[in-house]
Amino acid sequence: MRIVRRPGAFVCGIDAAMDVIGGKWKVLILWALNERTCRFGELRRAVPGVTEKVLSSHLRELEDDGIVHREVYAEVPPRVEYSLTPLGLSLNAALEPLGQWGRDHIYRGTGEAPGQGGAADPGAEGGAATAGSGEGAGVSTGEGEGAGAHAGAGVPEPVVGLGYGQR
Repeated sequence: MRIVRRPGAFVCGIDAAMDVIGGKWKVLILWALNERTCRFGELRRAVPGVTEKVLSSHLRELEDDGIVHREVYAEVPPRVEYSLTPLGLSLNAALEPLGQWGRDHIYRGTGEAPGQGGAADPGAEGGAATAGSGEGAGVSTGEGEGAGAHAGAGVPEPVVGLGYGQR
């Protein structure tokens, strides 16, 4: 695996981290890969709205940064799978508090606690999980009910807003 350091001086650690995860789709890609190893088509379905060109570009950048591992199998037809590296798993763990902040922000002033269900939380069933647990980590797609690529597969549906870890 090659790790490419981007040129430029960073002001702080947040600046460096945002350089790695910046963009609309990278955090959603990280969430999908936190659930399980995926092929390209599976990732495209797990991240609704992303184009093939952008997904390919983001995966390449995440691979260059050492966050994503790309495994090519010598089969006919060729099979390529993407997974998180230990550095990628640690990044997801670091993003979990940001997801919690996002959930708290979504429910602020509504009188409804995260995980209680309701219009803003379709299909919520509670259940605690951490970003590193492989179950229960979710990031919003903004698509609402039924939008989850893993609907009915024991994986929680994405909710409107942010959501790393427990809902």
